[in-house]
Amino acid sequence: MLDLGSELAAWRRAGTPYTLATVVGVGGSAPRPPGAALAVGADGTVVGSVSGGCVEGAVYELCREALERGTPVLQRFGYSDEDAFAVGLTCGGVLDIFVQRAGDATVEAALAAAERDIPVAAARVVAGPAALVGRAITVVGAAHGVDPAESAVTGTFGADPALDASVVAEARAMLALGRTGLVTLRPDGRPCPESAPDDVTVFVETHTPPPRLLVYGAIDFAAAVTRMGNLLGYRVTVCDAREVFATRRRFPDADEVIVDWPHRHLASIANTLDARTVITVLTHDPKFDVPLLDLALRLDVSYVGAMGSRRTHEARLTRLCEIGLTEKQLAALHSPIGLDLGARTPDETALSIFAEVVAARTGATARPLRTATGPIHRAAA
Repeated sequence: MLDLGSELAAWRRAGTPYTLATVVGVGGSAPRPPGAALAVGADGTVVGSVSGGCVEGAVYELCREALERGTPVLQRFGYSDEDAFAVGLTCGGVLDIFVQRAGDATVEAALAAAERDIPVAAARVVAGPAALVGRAITVVGAAHGVDPAESAVTGTFGADPALDASVVAEARAMLALGRTGLVTLRPDGRPCPESAPDDVTVFVETHTPPPRLLVYGAIDFAAAVTRMGNLLGYRVTVCDAREVFATRRRFPDADEVIVDWPHRHLASIANTLDARTVITVLTHDPKFDVPLLDLALRLDVSYVGAMGSRRTHEARLTRLCEIGLTEKQLAALHSPIGLDLGARTPDETALSIFAEVVAARTGATARPLRTATGPIHRAAA
């Protein structure tokens, strides 16, 4: 839903009623993750997607019905070998899709915040007591580096205030991690050790600013890493102490190009980084690498990788150990950087780096899928 802000803004401004269908749960090899959304306007216009085509027609009809009746609905789509003509997912996965007529002030507040790229978590009741289904609470502004007391909360479930408080706390925690998913609570806000008929299931969808990609070392490989980072949705910063190399002309795809010593630049922004940040050290020069990695490996970030040969890596580890980094901190260093893809060119090297970044984030094995077992699409680690 929060990714459709620009399209839905026109409907909101024109006063056009519309219905939202949101993927709130997945199982097996489902084609789209939780949070994927499709919206249908009163004139029949469709934006977004929930399945890549498998069940779009059926979801469209659900949206049209919800637009007329105004009643929210939670529908599961799967695949059955016993009924090959049933609407389902040929990939064998399962999608739980929540359909709701939009217009609630809390939903509008969430969309408006997402449009302005402000951190926001939208919590909607998707299952439980009928009187609560569709009720929403929006938390705006609570993310990494923001005091929770400074965040704004809109809406209420109108049941037990303790339930509201628990949902807001869960939403803030998920927003800090940039996670989207389901939370199940008792009607009084307590956790659910065992399922009960009156449990309240809330879908929390989050929107945070793009994750940071910090590229240290303005070399030709850095240009390829910058291009791919831009393609994958990162906010990219290129930094190098050498002014002749760190230029906008050489890095047109970067959001910013900084001329500074890498370790000094990282120290100046360290308190703005979060657990999604990716740091790539491409200088392979000890006078730059060692002080930079000394700081980078002490930060709570997603990935720290350093370019260089195995011989360079061993010499680098020795220096880092001598200045006091622990074995655990050194183990977090991805060096030599990237996966073994046989990469030669800068673009191939960038591919190998980001393949490792994704695998590190998800906890995947990075093995060929044909040699692996289990679901293809997995939850993030």
